[in-house]
Amino acid sequence: MGVRKKQMAERIKAEKKKIAFAKLNNCPTSPRKMRLVADLIRGVQVEKALAILKFSQKEASRRVEKLLLSAIANWQSKNEDANLEEADLFVQEIRVDGGAMLKRLRPAPQG
Repeated sequence: MGVRKKQMAERIKAEKKKIAFAKLNNCPTSPRKMRLVADLIRGVQVEKALAILKFSQKEASRRVEKLLLSAIANWQSKNEDANLEEADLFVQEIRVDGGAMLKRLRPAPQG
């Protein structure tokens, strides 16, 4: 491996170490309701986001709180020597998309 390629690979590895993400699949909550909660914590410090989610009345906030805790745990597993309080973590990006829909139909004769 060349010197420039090696330096680029090390830089990319160091940048990926700063980022941690989590993904929530098969959540039976509508995206419209989930976006209301997601908009509250987008761009906010992690400690403040956890406090917002803990005291929110919405049912979707429990799921997003669990997702945020999972992302924090993923970051801690990448950075074992770093301290969470000194890291100054924040929610950079949070997206909510629609999932699979249940097909509800009643079979009936067609002729």
